[in-house]
Formats: sequence, structure tokens, C-alpha cells
Amino acid sequence: PGSAGPAAPAGPAGYVSREQALAAGQRVAIDTPSLAGSINLVGGRVDDLLLKKYHVTVDPKSPLVELFSPVGTEHAYYAEFGWVAPQGGAAVPGPDTLWQADGTTLAPGQDVTLSWDNGAGLVFRRTFSIDRDYMFTVRQSVENTTGADVALYPYGLVNRAGTPATSGYYILHEGLIGVFGDNGLQEVDYSDLKDEPTVTPPKVDRGWIGITDKYWAATLVPRGGTPFQGRFMRGGTAANPSYQADFLGDAVTVPAGGSSAASETLLFAGAKQVEVLDRYQSDLGVERFELLIDWGWFYFLTKPMFFAIDWFYRLFGNFGLAILAVTVLVKLIFLPLANRSYQSMSKMKKLQPEMQKIQERFKEDRMAMQQAMMELYKKEKVNPVAGCWPILIQIPVFFSLYKVLFVTIEMRHAPFFGWIRDLSAPDPTNLFTLFGAIPWSPPDMLHIGIWPIIMGITMFVQMRMNPTPPDKTQQMIFSWMPVIFTFMLAKFPAGLVIYWAWNNTLSVLQQGFIMKRNGVPIELWGNLKGMVVRKPKDSPAE
Repeated sequence: PGSAGPAAPAGPAGYVSREQALAAGQRVAIDTPSLAGSINLVGGRVDDLLLKKYHVTVDPKSPLVELFSPVGTEHAYYAEFGWVAPQGGAAVPGPDTLWQADGTTLAPGQDVTLSWDNGAGLVFRRTFSIDRDYMFTVRQSVENTTGADVALYPYGLVNRAGTPATSGYYILHEGLIGVFGDNGLQEVDYSDLKDEPTVTPPKVDRGWIGITDKYWAATLVPRGGTPFQGRFMRGGTAANPSYQADFLGDAVTVPAGGSSAASETLLFAGAKQVEVLDRYQSDLGVERFELLIDWGWFYFLTKPMFFAIDWFYRLFGNFGLAILAVTVLVKLIFLPLANRSYQSMSKMKKLQPEMQKIQERFKEDRMAMQQAMMELYKKEKVNPVAGCWPILIQIPVFFSLYKVLFVTIEMRHAPFFGWIRDLSAPDPTNLFTLFGAIPWSPPDMLHIGIWPIIMGITMFVQMRMNPTPPDKTQQMIFSWMPVIFTFMLAKFPAGLVIYWAWNNTLSVLQQGFIMKRNGVPIELWGNLKGMVVRKPKDSPAE
């Protein structure tokens, strides 16, 4: 065969409910600490999975997250395994084959074997094992009682009906995914398959292939070190598309005379927990399985950031407090650089009288004013952009924390205190409804919560402690920046806004201490007053 497994079936025109689909056939129950569901004996496929530890919303009474759903339902999603025979070869089990099971429940330490006799000398067996988390082990064997050798090709597939809703952010991949030996990670968006319905990665002897959501995934890991051909494809119709990630292994020869041959595949179907994926990578040898989480290009910062937050979470029992602790740790790491920046700003503050004299002397010659300013900075060994460093050095940390909050399931529905019940979601309060007092729904751009306002205030205070830039344009930018950031960060995860507000607060305290130590008066209130009361010489009539 020249293709990797069966073609993706077309989506049905009408749907049945999940309950109707589950009641329509014989099933083997799946019961573990992490999963509930069943295996359909028709086709021998895993097509019913609920994640016991995760609910749809922060309400613990909300439904469990549904991962797999049977064919015929609106969001059908399943994993299937089997054999492909050469054209004109032996009869092999298919999607409509009714298997016989030797047990009623699949659980950790309690395997279930399905069997089917093709009536022509071949007996197929499929044994399912499962651990306490999200890994199935599927062992397929074939007993050949005929008088001739039989060649068969093992395959596995994950199929999903319909195009799921995605977050739509460029920093997160949701779609088809795989790692293919030395060729590394390959990501295929759902939209990529619209114009090119089939993508064929290189043939390799190690790796994995599957479909990933933001927090959940279903992947296949061929075992045994034998070559396999992966494939990503789109099937169905334009109105009812389906997506499939599958693999086809090299031929396995089943000798004649009662001998058997086997193939083994791992199926991961569950939540993308960092600790679980890392354990599967190390203990089961799954090639770079950690990349199932989209750590991004700044992996070397993002994953250590996660481990730091997770360590403090285990210490404090609250991810919000863990974020505050990590912020303190980051401030300590960058303390020498920040101190130099604040010392430079303190010197700038002392130079304010000289700068004002230069402005008065060259107020009609802007070029000469800038040249005189630069000579003053050089003479006093002051960096005029030093005040930007405390913000600039935050950017990589800010982005890493943003990725951690956005892509890791550990932060999903993690509460802080008060009204923050989910650190991975924006602050739910809104200034423009008077925090719930006015019953109306303002436009999305007007959603400004309490924590974004706190962040804006702390940023405003921090910037007002710095010397006022001599340039009018810079003054305007400095004045409006806190407002712009308040609106911008209002849409970001609350955990990120809390980090920024706390970081600003620590920066204000640090800067105030350094200014006082250098004998520079802290003229915060003077700067605030200057914003309201303008001197006569600055009036428009001048």
C-alpha cells in the first residue's frame, strides 16, 4: 500500500447525541484515576474518553472535559489501530468488525484483549493496557494457521471530525503535530490542509504523530524501532471536514503454521501535564515528547520559568503567590543591572537644573540644544536612556511568564485570592460596569479590570519617579504609556497582570531607596503636581 492507513471518513450529515452513540453498541469500560470512557467493540477503537481531573469551567460541578467521542456525534474524535493487507491479500479487521473481549473493564493492571477470527486461518488479537495517567499500550498480534506466510502492514490513526475552535494566537500551535526522528518537530495547522489536503513527513524509525489542542492531545507512538510512514490529512467535505494523523509501518511477515507476529503502539490521550510528558519521555523513551507543549522559541527561558513557578507553588500551595515569589527572585537576579540604571537616573535628577538652563539658552535652536545635552551627559557620565532598562530587562521574563500562563495546563483554573478564580484568564471585573453595579455589557475594548488598573497605577508611579524627559514628544509618550498598557494588558491573563503590578511595586521601592541613598529628593508629588499646574512660561500664549 502506498498510503498510511485508511482514508479519513467523511463527516455525517446528521448527528446523534453522545449518549445515543454510546448505547448503540457493545463496549469495554475504561476506568482509571485520570480517565473514564470505553472501547467500542465495533472496530475495536478507543472513541469515548472523559478527563476525570478537568472540568469545562472553574465550577467543579460543570461537566468533565470530553476528549474522545464516537463516530456519528458532532465532535467525533477517536483512535484506531489495525492491519493493512496487500491488494488481494488476506481479510483483515476493519472499522465495522465486531471484536470479542475477554473482559469488561480496562484499568491499570487489568488488561483487556480483543480477538477476531477472519475464518480463513488468521486470528487477530488486540491487547489494551493503561496506566494511571493517560498512556495506553496497544499490542496487536496475528496468529497464522494457514499453509503460507502472510505479509501485513500495521497502522494507527487519530481522526477528528469538524474543525475545532482554537485560541487563534500565533504563539500557540493547535492542530496536527509530530516528531520525526532527526527531522524534529513538525506542526500543521488545520488551515494548512485546506489547500494541500495531505502532508507527508519523512519516513523514520522513531517519533510520534497526533493532534493537539491547547491543553489536551491524542498522539500515537509506534514502538519497536521499525520504520514507519507518517501522514497528516484532511478528508470529508467542505461543510463537514475531518482531520487525521496516521502512520503505516513496514510489512510484518506472519509465518505459516500457527506462528504469530506482533506490533506495539502507544496512545497518549489526555491532559498535557509537564511532569507526565517529561516522565513518558524519560521512562518510555518517547522522542522529545515535551514538545507536545508549545514552549516556543524561547524554550530555554519558558520551561525554567515554569519549573520555578511550580517549585514555589509546591511550597505555598497557590500559583498566584508562586508568581509573586518568582518576581522577587527575578528582581534579585537583575539587581546589579537595575541598581546601575536607577543610579544613573538619580544622577539625571541632579542634572535637572543644568538641563533646564540648556533648554532656556537654546530654546530657538533644537539641534544645538540636543548637542549641548549630549555633551552634558558625556561630561557627567550619565546614560539618558538608563530609565528604560528596568522595563527592557523585563521583556524576556514577561514573555516567558506569558507563555507559561498561556500554554501550561497547570495554570488552567488556578485561583489567586478574591475575585481571581483563574490566573490564566483575564481579570473578570470591569471598570465600565462599575465592577458589576451597572447591568450592561460594554465592548470588549472597554473591559478594564481591577488588577489592570492597579498595574497601570503602579506603572504611572514608577515613571513619575524618573526625571521628566526634556523632549515634549517623550513627555507625551511617558504620560500616555501607563494608560496604553492598562488597556493592552486588560486582555492578558490575570496572573501576568499581577506579576507586572507586583514587579512595578518592587521597582518603585528599589528606586526610592537608591535615590535616597544618593541624596536625590524623591519628587513624586512634585511631578504629579506639575502635570496639573503648568508654569506660565509653558502656557500656549507664550
